[in-house]
Amino acid sequence: MSLIDALPSPSFKRRPWHPNVVLLCLSGAMLAAAWLLSFVSVAPNRIVSGTAFGMVDAISWPGAALVSLLFIAMAALSSVPTSRHYRAMLGIIILILLLMPFGLMVAGHWLVDPSLPQARLGIGAAYWTVLFVLLLCLVELRLRLGLSRWWPTLLLAGVGIAWWGCAALWLDRLALVQEFQAREGQFYQAVGQHIALVGTAVGVSVVLGMLLAMLMRRYQRLQKIAFTLLNFLQTIPSLALFGLLLAPLAWLAANVPPLAALGVSGIGNAPALIALIAYSLLPMVRNTYIALEEVS
Repeated sequence: MSLIDALPSPSFKRRPWHPNVVLLCLSGAMLAAAWLLSFVSVAPNRIVSGTAFGMVDAISWPGAALVSLLFIAMAALSSVPTSRHYRAMLGIIILILLLMPFGLMVAGHWLVDPSLPQARLGIGAAYWTVLFVLLLCLVELRLRLGLSRWWPTLLLAGVGIAWWGCAALWLDRLALVQEFQAREGQFYQAVGQHIALVGTAVGVSVVLGMLLAMLMRRYQRLQKIAFTLLNFLQTIPSLALFGLLLAPLAWLAANVPPLAALGVSGIGNAPALIALIAYSLLPMVRNTYIALEEVS
């Protein structure tokens, strides 16, 4: 045996491949959605259903290639997960979010006939799917990079402001913008009603939750009954709860004039308020009860 044969042969060990499966699958899902689902739709007015268009028809081949390259880059970066690659993916996500309204602008310029004043551009399934998956990617990146909870919130707020500016300046043919402009007063009124309804429900839930928690500490037999009932309320679907409240509230409104004068009826704010209170009581009571047990 020669000296060369006696020397140990070098062994090359392949490093195991551990991609971030979540981000890799999400990147592939966005790429598939962009190509397979409708990108936008165009309708001559708000009554006639719109015609769906794919990504190539909406933003042309160069735009489709750019979008595809961004998703492929995200998939490539997620296949070798490092802190630097995660930061690069975060930058790509921010870039995509900022480019999305400009894609709608390009689609509106190419597809909407300027001679039809009532023509409108609708956002397709691909847009909504990509937006939803991007939010999932942000959640995953926040966990991987150890970012605070406020960081994604501030990021989305900045992107939302950019979207709002684009919608106000250049997306006047977008169906959502046209509907908002036509019903701006109703929109703000509905937002005010929603805030008042939620605020009232939270206030009532806090008061009832504190009272129930204190009674449960005083009377131990009440604890099991109350938690059983509150847990049971959580199992009732919201639509079913509205159906269960419809007949009793309608009967009360018909037979108790003071309640009818207050606006109680089978439909409207009364069942919504009761449902919100019922669903929020369990966390209020449980957390208050635990807090009282800890400090006692």
